[in-house]
Amino acid sequence: MDPPAKPCSQRPPTELGRKLGRARPWVQAAFLGVWLAPLSRWVGGIPSCVFHCYSCPLASFACPVGVAANYAALFPAVFEIPYLLLGVLLFAGITVGSLVCGWACPLGFFQDCLGRLTSRRLTLPAWTGHLRYVVLVGLVLALPMILGAKGIPYDEQTVSICRLCPAGALEAGLPYSAQGLMSGDGWLMSGLKTAILIGFIAAAIVVDRPWCRIFCPLGGWLALFNRWSLFHLRFKASACSECNLCRTRCRFGVKVDEQVNVPGCVRCLECTTCGAIQPAFALPNRLPAAQPPPPPLIPG
Repeated sequence: MDPPAKPCSQRPPTELGRKLGRARPWVQAAFLGVWLAPLSRWVGGIPSCVFHCYSCPLASFACPVGVAANYAALFPAVFEIPYLLLGVLLFAGITVGSLVCGWACPLGFFQDCLGRLTSRRLTLPAWTGHLRYVVLVGLVLALPMILGAKGIPYDEQTVSICRLCPAGALEAGLPYSAQGLMSGDGWLMSGLKTAILIGFIAAAIVVDRPWCRIFCPLGGWLALFNRWSLFHLRFKASACSECNLCRTRCRFGVKVDEQVNVPGCVRCLECTTCGAIQPAFALPNRLPAAQPPPPPLIPG
């Protein structure tokens, strides 16, 4: 008689999953050093592929969301296409998709750190992920275009993605306000920005990556490429023991054993601990439809 299978919570992770789990925080910290390197003198005009405020005192690359909104505000007075921005975002999407979110984004890393403060987590329905595209189309593109057409420059628009961005409050508003307190100028960040920062931190403690899951327009863009990016996840049915470990390790409610590479995945690769989900870097497999077996040969 076979011994009973261990519950998924007691199953040890695979060697690959163990290595990826140990390496991920270090990779995130290394990328944090890249985004916070004071190199703006040389690369300040080049947009990055992560959500990172360009107003941060240590910001190196430009924020892709801010660049997109600024270009949108120029329409239709100045019709310019941000070729460099599109090239960066298309390259990131086609090569790795939302792996950028799980392994390279500084704001995602900060949320991951906050999430370790407590084990109590609140779950969010899957449909909340569609709000990222409302933010992308509404706040990043449509609203700057409408206000820009009325002659309002982007810097003077009272409602914009940059004014509502938690990354701006954390990376720019907080250090400048702290500097203002030390110099005697008082708290420089507005009340709205301060409330956004407090709400963002409180939400990230009890919800896994609330900004990434609900509001991030850049994450929504990159997630569109998950099904076709060169880096992708493969489900190996022959290695699946139906232990449900991959689902329990996924903090975003993705049923990876049923459908991998969905837009709701940030590719943290926690699901690889079960052994049935494996990362790959190539064109995703496109298996042909099953054909009926040939009829048996009848000797003549």
